[in-house]
Amino acid sequence: MFSHLLRKEINEKNLHLCYFFFGEETFLASQFIQELKGTLISPDIQEYNVERFNLNENSWAEIIDLARTIPFFFSPWRIITVEVSEGYKKNLTPYEERMLKDYFSSVPGKTVLVIICSGKIHKNHSLFKFFSSLPPSLIFQKEMKPLKGKELHAWMDRKFASEGKSATHDAKRRLMEIKGNNLRSLDNELDKLTVFVGDKKIVELDDVNQISGWGKTFVEWELSNSLENVDFEQSLIVLNNLFKEGIKPEYIVGIIAKFFHDIFLAKLWLKEKSRDKKTIFQELRPHISERFGSFYRTKFKEFFFLVESISQNDLNHILKELEKIDLSIKTSDVACQPLLERFLFAFCSIRKEGNLFGRRGID
Repeated sequence: MFSHLLRKEINEKNLHLCYFFFGEETFLASQFIQELKGTLISPDIQEYNVERFNLNENSWAEIIDLARTIPFFFSPWRIITVEVSEGYKKNLTPYEERMLKDYFSSVPGKTVLVIICSGKIHKNHSLFKFFSSLPPSLIFQKEMKPLKGKELHAWMDRKFASEGKSATHDAKRRLMEIKGNNLRSLDNELDKLTVFVGDKKIVELDDVNQISGWGKTFVEWELSNSLENVDFEQSLIVLNNLFKEGIKPEYIVGIIAKFFHDIFLAKLWLKEKSRDKKTIFQELRPHISERFGSFYRTKFKEFFFLVESISQNDLNHILKELEKIDLSIKTSDVACQPLLERFLFAFCSIRKEGNLFGRRGID
């Protein structure tokens, strides 16, 4: 698999056993981890053979102890990611330096360590100095700078091409006007656009204006807001407006799926302790600023109430129901609006009863 971050093909023969990324655009490192997973580990066992740590919550002793153990499942490969939050100031202790030196003197051959430092890290910091001192045969080190101009256009081209699409210059320029150069936000927007245009191969300016413009963003917010408040009547009104405007059912399912996927991500990040609540909310709800005062606090509270009150099992059932709906829409002549109305009714009514799809279906 070709890695654009490394600018080369990655395979088992040319892997480094440690990657040290630092800088402002951590989404590039997240993409690289996905590439590594796709290259080394079967999709069936990625959940078990990819381990995640955060230096705010975990020690180097825990990380190295795991790195030295043999993976439990069939793949001989293990990927360990270590996140270092922006502003991290704790230096390596002499004991930690000795432990890391000992580890890198005899690295397990099938373990890849990926360290991601968010934001700027001072080059005099002991962490940076230690990993910079390792030989190039062991470590690949790279600064992740925000993409601009031609590089950002090229990144969007690759993303669209991976979905069998392309985009006009005006469409890409408009996306940059709306979303800036935040790759995580752009990635989400490009996913929505590829669903919206359906079989059409070229994404045009009008598509971007319809889906990524402020009007549609507000309608999407209304639908997400009605789900957050478990408001069936309001969700029906918004759903009806979307159908009246000719929005494709696949795209509407995508809006609803994104709402629940955000809850899934928040639960995962809290479980991993890789991000605090404030950082999670900023990433998943970037349009709600702390400057909004009481509104921000209300939406923050509502979002995390759902995150903490919906069980993982129930969330899995919800996402499976949405997959079934999406498949029905794409493979049959089923009436789409009633199908989604039944889903919304099931979620809102059963949610209020504290009893989700795991115990009762939507039929």
